[in-house]
Amino acid sequence: MRLAEPTALDRIDEPEETGRTFAENARQKALYYARATGLWCLADDSGLIVDALDGEPGVRSARYAAERFAPGAGRSQRDAANTAKLLEALRDVPDEARTARFICHLALAEPGRVLLEATGAVEGVIARAPAGQNGFGYDPVFFVPRLGRTAAELPPERKNEISHRGQAVRRFARLLAQMLR
Repeated sequence: MRLAEPTALDRIDEPEETGRTFAENARQKALYYARATGLWCLADDSGLIVDALDGEPGVRSARYAAERFAPGAGRSQRDAANTAKLLEALRDVPDEARTARFICHLALAEPGRVLLEATGAVEGVIARAPAGQNGFGYDPVFFVPRLGRTAAELPPERKNEISHRGQAVRRFARLLAQMLR
């Protein structure tokens, strides 16, 4: 397998994410970049699903509150707007109905074909207020009951052990090892 020069990859526009699921978006991105480069490409799509909001923010997790921030806004501005909108939407939802999960779907593709896929998920509930300084995105309001903390209150190594991305990557690594045998 050969690696492309980073400068060559910088010239590839990002694909529009039009899938209705994390899996569709991950496949779409992996196939897009594989076609653009002629190389194998690993892509992910991840986000937060909140049961009381019928699955929102879902595939729009990163742009859930897009109407509240300017194009080109920094990550911290986007994260704050997304979290504020989420907490507002759940304001009157009782604690027991604030169940949620982070999902990560990985797809590996070569030009024209998806080779492998893996998914990870971590269950939690949406807290009423942010807590913790670690992580990003919705981590300060994603409470993990079995650990008694939000994802943002966990040390990075512990978060990686339980996270949706960590689970997906470990599953992907096992599948890739099998495929390459």
